Amino acid sequence: MTAANRVNLAPGLYFLATPIGAARDITLRALDILASADVIAAEDTRTLRKLMDIHGITLDARPLIPYHDHNGQAQRPRLLAALADGKSVAYASEAGTPLIADPGYQLGRAVSEAGYQVIAAPGPSAVLAALTVSGLATDRFFFAGFAPNASGARRSYLKELKEVPGTLVFYESPKRVHKMLDDMVTVYGGDRQAVIARELTKKFEEVMRGSLEALKEALKDRTLKGEIVILVERGEKEQIDENSLEEMLLNALKTDTLKDAVANVVEQTGLARRQVYQTALKLGKNT
Repeated sequence: MTAANRVNLAPGLYFLATPIGAARDITLRALDILASADVIAAEDTRTLRKLMDIHGITLDARPLIPYHDHNGQAQRPRLLAALADGKSVAYASEAGTPLIADPGYQLGRAVSEAGYQVIAAPGPSAVLAALTVSGLATDRFFFAGFAPNASGARRSYLKELKEVPGTLVFYESPKRVHKMLDDMVTVYGGDRQAVIARELTKKFEEVMRGSLEALKEALKDRTLKGEIVILVERGEKEQIDENSLEEMLLNALKTDTLKDAVANVVEQTGLARRQVYQTALKLGKNT
């Protein structure tokens, strides 16, 4: 058990990162804030009460207010009123860091716009934990959160991220992970390297590495449980050589004006408009 200290907190909103599994992953500073804040708000009050009990922190007469996506609009005035009275307010997600696929954005924005201080007490995050153990590049990454539920929308979402020059990080539910892998193989190809991290920091933590196709096959007959993070290696823009560019332009020019043909090829390839336009002009002179 860790003893928290009662400290004097300046008025403001304190965003607290809480454990994603192991209860002892919480920081000493977060415990001090939980022991000292005048008002405490939580995405799940039962989960936070359990965490506080584990670490010997009593609520006493302080209010513990539920705050989540469904009641945020109704609860924000109450929290803003506490700040207006010069009180300190602590907010904790159910697990991990507030605002990272968790509630808190509208609260933080409202508090900032009202002129009060917003303070981060950083700590556990499934995104960073997954990147740490993945073995994929971490110099640049893109947190994509949860993809849409419907397959068509999910594929469109994945396609938008296909060429992002950084490791992609997704959250996923056990019920949808197989469909997600199916769509990833379709959009990204089966050879792209990926990692599935499940139940990080918990008793049954599991990290699986391989190509998207290999992971899809390895998991097709398994029923997964727990929190899941999927990481996919960085994308690279497809290299278009001069001959391929000329062929694309010639096909486009069969039905489009020069301007429209250039615009269409630029959109397809991501090449600079000037490069595509110069090639198109050269083709015009040689035909």
